[in-house]
Amino acid sequence: MLAFIFPGQGSQYTGMGKELCAEFSEAREVFEQADDALGQHLSRLCHEGPEDQLRLTANTQPAILTASIAALRVLQHETDLKADLLAGHSLGEYSALVAAGALDFADAVRIVRLRGTFMQEAVPDGEGAMAAVLGIDAETLQQICAEAAKGEGRDEIVTPANYNATGQIVIAGHTRAVERALELAAERGARRAMRLPVSAPFHCPLMLPAGERLQLELEQVSINPLSVPVVSNVEATPYSDSSKTIELLVRQVSAPVRWDESVRNMIDQGTERFIEIGPGKVLSGLIKRIERKMPSANIEDIKSLKALV
Repeated sequence: MLAFIFPGQGSQYTGMGKELCAEFSEAREVFEQADDALGQHLSRLCHEGPEDQLRLTANTQPAILTASIAALRVLQHETDLKADLLAGHSLGEYSALVAAGALDFADAVRIVRLRGTFMQEAVPDGEGAMAAVLGIDAETLQQICAEAAKGEGRDEIVTPANYNATGQIVIAGHTRAVERALELAAERGARRAMRLPVSAPFHCPLMLPAGERLQLELEQVSINPLSVPVVSNVEATPYSDSSKTIELLVRQVSAPVRWDESVRNMIDQGTERFIEIGPGKVLSGLIKRIERKMPSANIEDIKSLKALV
């Protein structure tokens, strides 16, 4: 079995998709569709920057989605590879749903632009943070978060946000609570604990208002049958029932990304190879941490495409 996996926020870089667009009309058409859907030159932002504008959440999310689907269309044109399972990390779940035919690409681009805006606006600037904690098991980190949430005079929020791989977990919540959790993690033997350069505390209960706004938008678009099962971040298991799609995407905004568990479940289902489609190799690196001997590859430019075929 073969699984296609799609990256999330943090994998963006200036120049992503540029080579594929220069070489393949399939990639150019995807970027043109995104430009039309958003009414802006997203293609120019992806290919030329500036970097600070590309890093803005409302731009990053449609940019990564577009670069990922452009790479997918090239892969589909140049090879006979077909996925038995699809999955994506956070934002990447939208790419997976486009690949499955559940979401029209133009609808997906507009939705993730709004998703990024809603997530950014859910928490005032400076009041939320995310941090990576390495070298501590999930149960211990959950206990640390529960202790750190007890603030000075009032309870705050800090919870695990991304279960990326064994001993590699991201937490999110109120800035002061995250900082207290980092101090406790360091005291209890974390190999490394550091703030991440993100603009909002994604995948924690502070994102519930963003989920409510997102649901209203998702209910306005067509959700089609899934041609290939998609592994949801929320449940970490494959699903094919399109009636669940909106609920899972709404819950995903404020629930932790269960990536480690998702990958292990895909392997248990019989997956023998992973191909990461889109910018960067973050997910390929996580696959190696989760199951060292599992074959994986990526496609994001001409070099990686040639290596794949």
